[in-house]
Amino acid sequence: MRKPTKTPNAASTAKTAVVRCAVYTRKSSEEGLKQSFNSLDAQREACEAYVASQKSEGWVVLPQMYDDGGISGGTMDRPALQRLLADIEAGLVDTVVVYKVDRLTRSLGDFAKIVEVFDAASVSFVSVTQSFNTTTSMGRLTLNML
Repeated sequence: MRKPTKTPNAASTAKTAVVRCAVYTRKSSEEGLKQSFNSLDAQREACEAYVASQKSEGWVVLPQMYDDGGISGGTMDRPALQRLLADIEAGLVDTVVVYKVDRLTRSLGDFAKIVEVFDAASVSFVSVTQSFNTTTSMGRLTLNML
C-alpha cells in the first residue's frame, strides 16, 4: 500500500522575507579606539547578536560598517551616519540597529530628522538595550509619542 503524500501548507512553504539590517555604532571620544577590542566593537557585537536572534524573521546584518569613532552625537555631520542615510534613501536598508538610541543622536531635533528619513523609506529602527523597536506596533506608537 502506498503512503499518502503530504501536501505542504502555505505556512511551511512560505519563504521569510530578508530584512537587511544596518548596524550603526558611535563613540564620542577617540580614547581606546586603537585597542584591538573597543566600544565600537562591543556595540557592533551586541547588535549583531540581536540580529542573529531574529534570524527566523529573516533578519541579516549588512556587511557595510557604519562606525563613527571619535565624533559627537550632537552633530549630524558624521561620515558613517551620512553614508547610512544615503544607503537608506537608495533603498539598501530595511532596519537600522543601534546599541542605544543615544548612539544614533543626542539631539531630539536631529532624531526627528533621522526618523523622517527612516519613515520616508519605510525603514524600522531598533535599539537593542532599550525597549525601542519600530518593527512592532508598540514601538511605532512609542515613536509617535516622542
